[in-house]
Order: sequence, then C-alpha cells, then structure tokens
Amino acid sequence: MSVSKLVLCACLLCVGIAVKPSFAQGVVPAAGTDSKVLLDMSEGVEKRVAPSSAQVSVKRAPTGLEVAVAPGEEGYPGLSIKPEGGAWNLSKYGHVEARFTNTGTKEITLSLRVDNAGDWRDNPWNTESVTIKPGESKSVKTVFGYAYGLKPSFALKPEAVVNVLVFALKSDVAQSFRIESVVATGPAGEKPPVAPDSIRQKPLNGFLLGGGVTVDAATQLTATSAQNSLDEKGRWNIAFSAPDGKGTATLKPALGRWDLRDFLEVRVKVKNAGVSALTPRVRLESNGGSSKWQELAPLAPGGEGEIVVPFNNGNTIDLDQKETGDRVASNTVSGVMVSANGGTGKQMLSVESVRAVLPPAPALPDWLGKRPPVAGEWTQTLNEDFDGAAVDESKWNIYTENYWDKVSHFSKDNTLIGGGMATLRMEKKRGFDWDTPTRKETDYAVGYLDSYGKWTQRYGYFEARMKLPSAPGLWPAFWMMPDRGQGVGAEQWRRADTKNGGMEFDIMEHLTGWGPHRYNIAQHWDGYDKEHQSKGTDKAYLQPDNDGFITCGLLWLPGEVVYYGNGKEILRWKNERISNVPCNLILYMVTGGWENLPVDDATLPADFTIDYVRAWQRKDLASPVDNNGGK
Repeated sequence: MSVSKLVLCACLLCVGIAVKPSFAQGVVPAAGTDSKVLLDMSEGVEKRVAPSSAQVSVKRAPTGLEVAVAPGEEGYPGLSIKPEGGAWNLSKYGHVEARFTNTGTKEITLSLRVDNAGDWRDNPWNTESVTIKPGESKSVKTVFGYAYGLKPSFALKPEAVVNVLVFALKSDVAQSFRIESVVATGPAGEKPPVAPDSIRQKPLNGFLLGGGVTVDAATQLTATSAQNSLDEKGRWNIAFSAPDGKGTATLKPALGRWDLRDFLEVRVKVKNAGVSALTPRVRLESNGGSSKWQELAPLAPGGEGEIVVPFNNGNTIDLDQKETGDRVASNTVSGVMVSANGGTGKQMLSVESVRAVLPPAPALPDWLGKRPPVAGEWTQTLNEDFDGAAVDESKWNIYTENYWDKVSHFSKDNTLIGGGMATLRMEKKRGFDWDTPTRKETDYAVGYLDSYGKWTQRYGYFEARMKLPSAPGLWPAFWMMPDRGQGVGAEQWRRADTKNGGMEFDIMEHLTGWGPHRYNIAQHWDGYDKEHQSKGTDKAYLQPDNDGFITCGLLWLPGEVVYYGNGKEILRWKNERISNVPCNLILYMVTGGWENLPVDDATLPADFTIDYVRAWQRKDLASPVDNNGGK
C-alpha cells in the first residue's frame, strides 16, 4: 500500500501558495442564478491574485485573466485568491465554479481548490480538476464536501472559506490559460448528480436472468450480427447471423452496473435451439475489463449445458507476460456477452438463466501454515500465534505515523490480543494518536502492528492467516517495508527507502468496497515521487475458508517473488530488481484507499483479525541481517 496512493492527493494540494485579497464584482452571472462573484475581472484584477512562484505570470485581458506558466520544477504552479476580511461566507451556495480557456498549444489539466483554515495535514479543502485541449473552454465545479470526481471528501464549511486556488501540473513546456470567471453558486447543501453508470445493483439471489428477474429486452439486450428476443418464459433467445463467433449478444443491467462482489463466478445455462451443432461461449464485461471467453464442448441440436465464467481464471499471473491476469472487477460488471462458434445452418441459442454464485470453499493444501510451498532446507524464524494476553513488544510496535488516511489514530486500546488472535479494531472514537494528548486528535481509533526495529528478514517465505472486515471504506493490509538498519541513520525514512535495491511488498492489500473476495498484490520501488515504479494486480480473487479466513504468503528469493493465496500460486515475477534489502512486517487497517466506498459509521466497530504470522528462511539464504531488528 504505497504511501503514494493516498499521499498523492495531499501532495497535489500542499503547495504553500502565498495569497492576496480580491473583490467580488465583475463577471455577471446568468439571469436568475443566485451567485457571488469571487474574482472581479475589472481593471486591477492581476493585483488581486498571487502567483505561486516566479514561473507564473498574470495579465488582465478583455475577457478575463491571462495566466502564463513557464516550464520549471514547481509541482503545481498556479495562483491564489483570498477574500477581504479573512473569509467568505458562502453558506447560501453549494459550490464554487470557474471557467477556463486553454490558450496554449498543449493539453492542460487545471484544478480548482476551495479551502477552510486548518492544519494542511487534515486536508481542509475540496478540489476538482478538468483537462482542456488547446483552444477549448471548460468549467470546473467544486461542490462543498466533495472532491476528485465528486466523491465524498472533507466536510468543508462554506461559511468560512479562506482561499481559492487555481493550479496546473508540472510541465517541461510552457502552459497558458485564461480564467474567465470564478463564482460561488448552486443551492446550499447541494449534492452532486448521480451518474447512471455509478449506480450499483446487487441481484436478488444472484440472478441476472431467470429466477423471476424481469428483463427489458429493449434496454438490456444488445447485439452485433445477431438478433435478440425474450419468449413468454423469460428465456433469452439469440439468432446469430454471422459465422465463427463474429456475432455477439449482450445482457446488460437495467441501470448502472451489477455489483457481484459477494460471488466468485457467473453460470449461464444454454440450449442449442438451432439445426446444427455449435460451440457456445460467454465472457463478462466490467469497468476493469473483460474476462476470458469460456466455452462448452460443441452442443448438438437440442443439447443443453452450463458455462461457468470465474472471476479468477485459475492461471498464475506472470508479470513478465501479458494476458495472464484477471481483469474483471466483480463490483462493476457491465454485461454478459454470448457468442457461438461452428455450425453450418442457422445458429440459434436459448439462454435459460444467468446467475452469479459462490462455489463451495475449496480444500486447502496440507502444507499451509506448516512449511513453505517449495522444497529446500528451511528453518522457521517467526511463529507468532498471538497466544499471550498482550502484544509481545519484543516483536511488535503498536504505533507509527499515519501517512494514509488522516482521520484515524493508532491506539493501544484498539490492538486486541485474545483467543489466540490479534484484532485491529476500527471504531468511531475520538482520541489522540499514540494515546498522547500532545499529538493529533481524530474521530476514528484503530489498532496497528509492525516489527520495525525489532524483527527483519531478507528473503524467505512469509505467511499470515487473516479475517477481513466487511464494513465499507476500510483498508486492511499485510505488507513489508525495507529496514536498512541503523547504519544508514536513525530516521525511519532513510531505513525504509525503496530506492537502491529496496522494495515495498504488498502481500495482501484489501479495500472493503471490493467485497470479501478481491485484494491487491504489488511491489513498489524507487521511492514515491516521479521515479516511483510498481507492478502487481488489483484483481486477485480468493475465497475465504470455512472459518472465514484467508491465508496469504510471499516467497521471496534473490531475483524472484511468488505470491500465494490459500496455498495456491497467484502471482510471480522474476527480475533482477527484486529487493535485496531486509524487510519488517506490517499489519494495519485505516480508512480510504484509491478505490473504495465511504466509511459508514453505523457499521463500526469493524475488526481485522490475524490468526497467525509465520516466516521461514532457507539455509543457504540466511544472513546476519535476519531477525536482528535492523540493528
């Protein structure tokens, strides 16, 4: 869980721009619109804004304020606007809107940020962005309380807006644009419109077709070189007019996307209703991409069968090869596509039902939790079963800096040990980070464990058995970070540097908005700035065992990593850049992530439970850096 995934948004905005006052007269709003002009475009407007650096220059024009941005090193060049009197009271309005024209020769991305006062680490602002082609004009609207695609964000107080920022991105070519208006408008308490494609539907009992589900043929069935129809029994009949799989027919949701996060496969029952044999096949479409085609053996006329399309195609993901991974995002399925190969006469296929299902939990291999998955002379180096009454402080820390969500604090009261388990509990409870009154106070408390400075290992096999929370908006993970030891300095950022051979390993990184069966695997290296690199998959699918736990492991060898889920190989990568720096272990849970749902306080408290953490080392790979806590 690269810090960059969350910190990027904060860094994008923490630009420390100096500001000057402006006036609220100028561009006349549309008739009948209750608006407040925040930037007066009359003579002297250039004196009422403050460029962020010498890279930015401004000049008044008849149609607005011309802004020129020279190439340079500033990450987010732009300008700021501040009200007279210290703050605007915009409580009568719902958003701030600006209109821009790209007067340059290259595409430009501009952001509009609206600020409250406060600690920048709390991100007390809302921001939206727009990308504009040369010569094009566009508006961007920042709705109070929403940001980055109208997602719920910082609860901005419109009665206390202290600053408005307009900024571009770093570029090695000149950029220029014109600000034509900046106004507050819209109704108080405004909510963003709901985009139809953002709607998620959970099908009753998993049925997309059949099972009593009503399908509207006019809006839900589409075809290419085929004809669709529904008969009186609700069967989906397809007549293919093109041979050899060129004809396709698709069943789509009535609105938005199907949310199939509670399932792991889709089963399609079909019948050959034609006069010649054919080979039916099915694939899934989603926001994340398409599944692979799954097909039956050829069906004779009148023959029936069931096609199973798993979200996990069963293949190991090889990061050196394309098309080996899963691309279906189970929470955003947009269609079930049907086709057929073969046949010389009229090809007719009847689809009786389409249903998402959760198959029985597969049997786990006997070696799981007992040894590494590959042969060798292995020695167990860590066996943490959490059998004590409290955290073993010789192995684990319960505090660290929260670089991720800014709204939760790590508390000893939320790292629970009992019943042979460790539980990291997220709850709505105001308190101080590290249980220390001199540190930041936030509304959510959670537990934390890492072995930084206490236990490290280079190479080996690492495994944890975990039960994931189901409450929306949470971000639990089992991962590893470099620890170069005290020889590079006392500062943790030096010891944890992912450059110069270091690497972050995300063994299991889960966003609860994905549902219980999907998680992320990744490697991150070369820092978290512009040199940052990463490889992995955010579509690793895994079914919990009969007790609701998943077991995830990493085999780390010189120049090679292999990731396991419930004893099955999920992903592998061979590369000389694989880390050769010792790592410590981390188990955490915060809120947010890069693709998640909002936190729902009504679902808290929520637990991330760890049954065990174990590690082994192969005899020929052992070294003095193992288990020395980075000394």
